Amino acid sequence: MPHLKLFLLALSFYTRLPGMAEVSQAVGNRCDRLPHSQTLDYKQLPQAAIYLPLIGWLVGGICALVFYLADLLWPQTTALIMALIAGILLTGALHEDGFADVCDGFGGGMNKQRILEIMKDSHIGVYGFIGLLLMLLLKISVLVAMPAAAVPLVLLSGHSFSRLSPLLLMKRYAYAREHHSKASCAVYKPDNQELTFASVVAFMPLALLPTICVLAIIPVLLATLLLGYYFYRRIDGYTGDCLGASQQVAETVFYLSVSALWIFI
Repeated sequence: MPHLKLFLLALSFYTRLPGMAEVSQAVGNRCDRLPHSQTLDYKQLPQAAIYLPLIGWLVGGICALVFYLADLLWPQTTALIMALIAGILLTGALHEDGFADVCDGFGGGMNKQRILEIMKDSHIGVYGFIGLLLMLLLKISVLVAMPAAAVPLVLLSGHSFSRLSPLLLMKRYAYAREHHSKASCAVYKPDNQELTFASVVAFMPLALLPTICVLAIIPVLLATLLLGYYFYRRIDGYTGDCLGASQQVAETVFYLSVSALWIFI
């Protein structure tokens, strides 16, 4: 039962699926978007992050289904855009928002304090807009070049495996903000057992792809390592936005890697 409650907490925070009472007040990092306190203990939300790869199964599975059905009626590019829209609607653009904030913060800030101030601003700037636009175009351009029959499995695997990256950053680095009362949902250091569980869940969908695609984990992990080091050098750790950005970068790198490996299949 405790595990079920943690999963439901993760489901409530990391998706916009209906069926759970939520606090309507909106904040930049969405930490006030929590289940009703009589149903679930919101104080356990940090621990619920270990279910991120499992949330990736759900989001990736729905995106894959949307692509499969849309591809029966429209061109592959249209189907891909519809699948991306489905993913954004399911998550409320949580990770995309983090990526845009990171682009703005690290693009416009010259020191830690200024970077954190910019990322806290709810408005999107030029760096964020351009970064988000180029990332979405990159995803579409890579996936549209792949066989349509393979795209659903790639989407499922990409959404699941990329959600391991935030957990790796949480394990290795400390939270960067000194006063994080509203961002406590991002402050957690998973232990080895929890990280192993999350890793197994994240890796499982890869078994559905050709064996050579397992090599895609190397550039994804390398990108996560470099991104974490970059965050550490600039702000001494990570923020919730950094975690969202790491998921988006890992997902994009995964698609690029699988696409490159597909020529050997």
